[in-house]
Amino acid sequence: MDISEVRVRKVNQAGKLKAYVTVTFDNQFVVHNIKVIEGREGDFIAMPSRQLANGEFKDVAHPISSEFRDHLQKVVMEAYASDSSEALESEEL
Repeated sequence: MDISEVRVRKVNQAGKLKAYVTVTFDNQFVVHNIKVIEGREGDFIAMPSRQLANGEFKDVAHPISSEFRDHLQKVVMEAYASDSSEALESEEL
């Protein structure tokens, strides 16, 4: 499965949520609201989820294998870092 597009929407507010990301697969399937979260050991992604009646959160969509999760995390974090560096460059001009 190829990741054909990654779009990053930064969140301009205080807190651990840094961005929402939309990922398109094979130009055929899209997943919205993947989150970039600031963690104690570095930034990570959280898949879109919904809250159940008992208060727990359950992922709506997620990778099946740890290998693909690692690949998705790498691609999303690269896009986030690239978007961050482009934003910094724009602000410097």
